Amino acid sequence: MSAPIPLFSLAALTKEEAKPATAFFLGPDSPAPHLPINRPYRSEYYKIGLVLRGSGRLQVNLDTYDLGPGSLLVLSPYVIKQWPFMAADCEALSFFFTKDFAMAGGGPNPDAFAFFWRNARPVLPLPPAEATSLAALLRTIGQKYAAPHAYREEILRSFLHILLHETAPIYSAQHVAAQAVQTRSQLIASEFKQLVNTHYITQRGLGFYADQLCITPKHLAETVKAATGRRAAEWLTEAVLLEAQVLLQNPALTIGQIANTLHFADQSAFGRFFRNNTGVSPAGYRHSVARTL
Repeated sequence: MSAPIPLFSLAALTKEEAKPATAFFLGPDSPAPHLPINRPYRSEYYKIGLVLRGSGRLQVNLDTYDLGPGSLLVLSPYVIKQWPFMAADCEALSFFFTKDFAMAGGGPNPDAFAFFWRNARPVLPLPPAEATSLAALLRTIGQKYAAPHAYREEILRSFLHILLHETAPIYSAQHVAAQAVQTRSQLIASEFKQLVNTHYITQRGLGFYADQLCITPKHLAETVKAATGRRAAEWLTEAVLLEAQVLLQNPALTIGQIANTLHFADQSAFGRFFRNNTGVSPAGYRHSVARTL
């Protein structure tokens, strides 16, 4: 049976109870939050981080990324995350924030930045000069976060706006460069997975994705299998299954409503899909989650 997929708020990181947390900084000297991030989870916050030393492994939606010094992380609330491995010597600088924090006082909407879109690449290896520059900015944010000040929140928000606009051109350049070195097959597979992340709820037939990529379904299936080692249908199934597991943890939603949200013909069709891929019924999964959380 698959493990539950919790939704973490910033309060889960900060343990602040007097006031809802809207921003949080985590550095090498910070006490590590004790959250089960080795299992899939979602967050209500955004994160921009940089690995300083050591190694780790991050899974985001359908892909796995190996981390090392200079790895930039840009993570939004719209993706399912998991950290299957983190070396004991891994050190990073990370700034977490909510949309309300970023937009207060007329600030920019984080969703306007391409690196926070659902289909964006969440991990980028930075050249030493860019890594050094971002590390300096993140360290300054960490210092401002730790220092008491009457206008601490406003100062942090100003630095966040700088961080967002410093990250944007770095991401744009990296994204273009990454596409330039991909083979045709790798590019098709990458574009397919991006389309899956965008349309998986409403489109589960290969014909739709093949049409979007201007190729035949047979060519798409063969290319994705050759480039990723997995069938295209498996990528689709995993995306739908992850979303179903998240929705089943919301007790306010009936299983029928979830089936409708995920565009299944009816509750029975959703039940068969879920059982075939997890070995348990949606109701059984929901019951197991209720006992675990």
